[in-house]
Amino acid sequence: MPLLGAHMSVAGGLHHAFAQLTKVDGEALQIFTRNQRQWRAAPISAEEAAAFHRAWQAAGPVPVAAHNSYLINLAGNKPETEQRSISALRDELLRCQALAIPWLIIHPGSHLGQGTAAGIKRCSRNLDTAFNQAGPDNRVVILLENTAGQGTNLGRSFAELAEIIAACRHPERLGICFDTCHAFAAGYDLRTQAAYQQTFRELEQTVGLDRLHFFHLNDAAKPLASRVDRHSHIGRGEIGREGFRLLLNDPRFRHHPMVLETDKGPDLLEDIANLQLLRSLIAPPTA
Repeated sequence: MPLLGAHMSVAGGLHHAFAQLTKVDGEALQIFTRNQRQWRAAPISAEEAAAFHRAWQAAGPVPVAAHNSYLINLAGNKPETEQRSISALRDELLRCQALAIPWLIIHPGSHLGQGTAAGIKRCSRNLDTAFNQAGPDNRVVILLENTAGQGTNLGRSFAELAEIIAACRHPERLGICFDTCHAFAAGYDLRTQAAYQQTFRELEQTVGLDRLHFFHLNDAAKPLASRVDRHSHIGRGEIGREGFRLLLNDPRFRHHPMVLETDKGPDLLEDIANLQLLRSLIAPPTA
């Protein structure tokens, strides 16, 4: 059975995310290790790391991923932003290492008009630089997230993700996070058995399913191929329940962590409802 959970706030301390996850009966967690809209952030203190590890141990074997800052753009051609992005990504890798978080999920970035090929080349080169700056002992795996393809964003197609990985000197440090809303907005249909199989056949043929480690479960507020990234609650968007039923019952992803990134209030009732619906779509095991 897939491990279902949600992105959780770290307000009050990183370790509080596990208590939030417990409230919704979650089994997988995603967090920001620092404010996602600031460039510079303090490293993880020994006290923070200890509190995080204690909370993680108490929560059980919960898979955890971090999501990088929204400011980072590895594919852009503005020198100052490029250097700040590399430094910020290095710091993200170091914070994940301090917390023993194995995966860091990032958006490939925007080429800002220089063209897809140039953006891919720049993204791969800057990934290599960030890996090198983080040091030889850092083994955190970066998961490239597929995107809706808004504006000049890279990662709309699986082929673009594959090209970034192929151009990187450290391909063993790269994997994929599959976002259902982004895929749908980019034109990858999930709503029927035939469409679903075609989507994952293409992913397998380009990137390889062995690189797929994490899922974002979001319904899509806009139509197929809209290239607009707008998340919706499960079953209330354009993907609908059937697309999620197909994914949740795919034996290839039986043990993959899958987290919600949908809107919620402080009582987390939306997460609870979405997770209950997702679990209701999972077929009982056959005898």
